[in-house]
Amino acid sequence: MQKTHSVPFEDVFSIPLKNGLTRPKAVRGSGTKMINMGELFAYSRIKNVHTDRVPFSENEKSYLLEDGDLLFARQSLVLAGAGKCSIFMGDKEPVTYEGHIIRARLNKEIVDPFFYYYFFNSPVGRSAIEGIVEQVAAAGVRGSDLAKLKVPHFPLPEQRAIAGILGALDDKIELNRRMNRTLESMARAVFRQWFVENEDVDSWEVGQVKDLGEVITGKTPPTNDRENYDGKIPFITIPDMHGKTFVIETGKTLSEKGVQTQRNKTLPPFSICISCIATPGLVTMTTKPSQTNQQINSLIPNDEKSVFYSFFALRELGDEIRARGGGGSVLLNLNKGQFETMPILIPPVDLMHKFQEFAEPLLMRLLANEKESRTLASLRDALLPKLMRGEVRVSEL
Repeated sequence: MQKTHSVPFEDVFSIPLKNGLTRPKAVRGSGTKMINMGELFAYSRIKNVHTDRVPFSENEKSYLLEDGDLLFARQSLVLAGAGKCSIFMGDKEPVTYEGHIIRARLNKEIVDPFFYYYFFNSPVGRSAIEGIVEQVAAAGVRGSDLAKLKVPHFPLPEQRAIAGILGALDDKIELNRRMNRTLESMARAVFRQWFVENEDVDSWEVGQVKDLGEVITGKTPPTNDRENYDGKIPFITIPDMHGKTFVIETGKTLSEKGVQTQRNKTLPPFSICISCIATPGLVTMTTKPSQTNQQINSLIPNDEKSVFYSFFALRELGDEIRARGGGGSVLLNLNKGQFETMPILIPPVDLMHKFQEFAEPLLMRLLANEKESRTLASLRDALLPKLMRGEVRVSEL
């Protein structure tokens, strides 16, 4: 085990910590790009992302970001979000940041910013941050406390080596993400060409969702019996669906006992899940036997060769589901009867099968990439605390 020592975080700054600018919504729309809390929580590594634009004057240049700047969330509604750390990796144009964010600019002659980005995203770093969080109406961190926080200080070559290993894993995960976005875009473009823009569409049958398969509404096993949970069966809830084509990991799982309390709610692989309450219109697919909660309706396709037609057709239907839930203050609650009778196009069977043949290799590659990324993320998360504590040396990897 290598010997490590700690220093106050401020010892590795090139300039003092700085809070960002305040720009009310009324003045946003044009000007300089501004990183907001939304981007901070959406992206751990921030590079060329879409942001709001705000008025920005010449005398505010000290609020511009530079490559390698660390950005910390000053406040969050939950403890886990306070002090969340992202790293700015550059942009094609000048970028500033908002007042709920603290910027840390490190001295690159003595430290590697990526090393400290990974430190603050490790269990050790998160624990250190949580030690300075003040919990009042919302959880928050003060810059003065952040500056005094003790952080590990390895020799610069060691920092760079650690950041290089972890960064290579993140680079591959990001490459997979971009590839998957392209793969799904290709499949969806052909779907729209064949089933939306096709001039023959008007002559095809319009049926109901239930004509494509069996609809199952999820249910939550009794929560007062903890033996129903923490098993191996995925229990899909809405947070598991955001931005996902396939669900390969869930925040909650069911035990075999929990599954047996509602056996008729189990979905086979390649069932299609649609959120119909609270956050309507999210559509994703299962990859293994799973169950969902009651906010989700799922379709088990009748024909395994029409799965991907059904998936993209329900993605299109998601726009209508979102529209139904968009008005008023009452949350949308699209029950099973309402969902399964929604109108949907039923194309010729041979065309649905032909689309399956086209889309299957694309989406199976996408799924393989997702699984690889999950494996890489697990490896990164396992290495991270060991490297930060000096329990594993880079030379041992």
